[in-house]
Amino acid sequence: MLAGFAPTDTDAQLSWMAEKILGLRVFGDAEGKMNHDLADVGGGVLVVSQFTLYGDASKGRRPSFIDAAPPNLAVPLYEKFVALLKEKSAGKIPVETGEFGAMMDVELVNDGPVTLILEK
Repeated sequence: MLAGFAPTDTDAQLSWMAEKILGLRVFGDAEGKMNHDLADVGGGVLVVSQFTLYGDASKGRRPSFIDAAPPNLAVPLYEKFVALLKEKSAGKIPVETGEFGAMMDVELVNDGPVTLILEK
């Protein structure tokens, strides 16, 4: 999952997001209906920080990222979010991370046509 943080994000929002991600039923059952969550399918979470999720390209030709939290705010939010995922999954769901602020090559297989944007 790609995670972006805003300066106004709160602990309550991080907690809600962690619970939502762990409990979302987005994996297919035997009939192909999205009825299973991460624990049901033995899945895990890879959390990659991505400030560009807050990119605004509505004006001009160069996106603005002023709505993204600066690193001094985003790093603690990221670390708290990862800790909440680990805590709330009670060790039943592996939680891994990328390196905050690093240039990373992330490869993924998108199994199905579902991409969700979650925000509270």
